[in-house]
Amino acid sequence: MNRVNGKGITSGAAGMVFVGGSVAVSGALAAAPLATIQSLRYAAAALLLVGYARLTGRSLKRPRGREWLWLLGVTGAGLVLFNIALVQGSKHAEPAVLGVAVACVPIVLAALGGRGGARKSVLSAAAVVTVGAVLVEGAGRADAVGIGWAVVTFACEAGFTLLAVPLLGRHGPVGVSVHTTWLAAALFGAYALVAEGPSAVTTLTGAEILAGAYLAVGVTACAFVLWYSAVHSLGAGRAGLLTGVAPIAAAAAGVALGEPMPGPLVWAGIALVATGLAIGMPTRSGPAAPPAADPAPPSSGHREVGPGPASTSPGQSGVAVGLVPSPPGQPGVAV
Repeated sequence: MNRVNGKGITSGAAGMVFVGGSVAVSGALAAAPLATIQSLRYAAAALLLVGYARLTGRSLKRPRGREWLWLLGVTGAGLVLFNIALVQGSKHAEPAVLGVAVACVPIVLAALGGRGGARKSVLSAAAVVTVGAVLVEGAGRADAVGIGWAVVTFACEAGFTLLAVPLLGRHGPVGVSVHTTWLAAALFGAYALVAEGPSAVTTLTGAEILAGAYLAVGVTACAFVLWYSAVHSLGAGRAGLLTGVAPIAAAAAGVALGEPMPGPLVWAGIALVATGLAIGMPTRSGPAAPPAADPAPPSSGHREVGPGPASTSPGQSGVAVGLVPSPPGQPGVAV
């Protein structure tokens, strides 16, 4: 395996492990005020990411021109609307239905984000990974409204990756993570003030605060950078295959928390995910392949500036970045 792809695969898989592992905190947030806890989560993640950028000497560039539209697309669809869709969808559909919707994302990433002659093999691998992830997630019931919200969840999850691709060339994984998370904190904060009121923060319990802290550190600050690093190195199509790791990590976390060992269908799904990864990921040794080329950001005539103010997505969820299975009787949680 060449060095660049090996690093990208490791980054993407690690990010999905963080997302899948969030099953451990899903129950603690079931009754928490959604917008308030999400605003605090993203604000904390943004501060952590800005601190990380300063410590590692990374320059944070201010968005310019149309970049604001891409960032608002990632944040509005991939983080804010995604979480709303999960909450509303859970009222009309079982968690597995929403989980299956997210599991279908590798196919659209392979179709829209694949590049060159490898596109066909990546698309085939994505189909295998999707079938495996669906088997791991399991089946569920939903009404027509629930199916609609599942489709919205699917589109938002795909947008979280695809809408970020044009930004990675100039801002890099850390920069994209910083800007999307502080924007998410601001949007959720404004919604929280209107819908939940300023006093909602005082209702948070210790367990909810700890769960939110895990989401901020693991599923957002760490997972966002890891995921966008994988997308930057592998391209959106190949990186999408690694989303199949998240439901496997969730199943493993469930066993660690005392749930029964997975049944035959889950093991078959794990095998299919592994097969899909083997089909879609390059394994030949040789010179390191260059990172996938990103579309050049549109020129706005503005001069580049230095780091912006400290102000913040890999989690999917929600990886924001996905919906992870919850223990029986508990709703899925947006990560």
